[in-house]
Amino acid sequence: MGIEIERKFRLANDAWREQVSQKTLLRQGYIANTPRASVRVRLAGNIGWLSVKAMTRALSRAEYEVVIPAMEANEMLDRLCEGPLIEKWRHIVVYQGSEWEIDEFLGANAGLVIAELELEAEDTVFARPPWLGVEVTQDERYYNFRLSQKPFRHWPENLQAAR
Repeated sequence: MGIEIERKFRLANDAWREQVSQKTLLRQGYIANTPRASVRVRLAGNIGWLSVKAMTRALSRAEYEVVIPAMEANEMLDRLCEGPLIEKWRHIVVYQGSEWEIDEFLGANAGLVIAELELEAEDTVFARPPWLGVEVTQDERYYNFRLSQKPFRHWPENLQAAR
């Protein structure tokens, strides 16, 4: 079993764009969502992933993940996943030794940009980049599986504009 420790933030501005070292197009969808776990299929470039994640609002949660052939990932995305697929550009930005994943959502979630940082421990101290906005780690609306159920474009305008 793996444990994922992750913090999520909205962004205050676009200054991060100048620091991007790489970007990858991601497509992902959900085969199942229960109160205890979600089952996700992801295609990142030409690599497929099948993941099971615990459904907790804590900073730490169980995660199981295996690599699958890209062709199988595409088939599962097209045939088995419900709701709109999550499509996003994942940008990598390194800031003072920390690797940030900045997800710029497309399609039904266009306009939403989230920065994520995976940590070794919940109490890990990290430098906060000047482009970082409000933390949304424990706000379930920002979980990808929720964005597949209630896309960003359906949120009230005041929530869309919040940084």
